Formats: sequence, structure tokens, C-alpha cells
Amino acid sequence: MRGILTPREKEVFELLVTGLSTKEIAHTLNISEKTVRNHISNVMQKLGVKGRANAVIELLKLKEIAL
Repeated sequence: MRGILTPREKEVFELLVTGLSTKEIAHTLNISEKTVRNHISNVMQKLGVKGRANAVIELLKLKEIAL
């Protein structure tokens, strides 16, 4: 199940694990906060998890993102 994230979803989650807020991620990537939330939501749906923390844990397990 490797490579399940789009490049943008990967960027969003890589910033999320550094502790940035939705607003800060949006500013960093020059996209809207709604778009950031949509990316996070899409990833949670792909993984079948509830909550950002669970998505991060799954992505770490799958080696999609690193700390």
C-alpha cells in the first residue's frame, strides 16, 4: 500500500507532523485552510481512520511520512 498519498497530501502531512496548524500549513503552501482540511480529510478516508492523530500514526506505520 505504498504511495497512497498524492504529492500535496504528503506535503500537508509532513508539515502537520512538525506541529504546524491548519492555518500555518495553508500559509506555507499558499493554499486555503479549507483545502488543507480537505487534504487531511481525504487521507483519513483513504486510510479508514478517524482523526488526524490516527492518520499520522497510520502514515508513519506505512512509511509514507517520517518524523
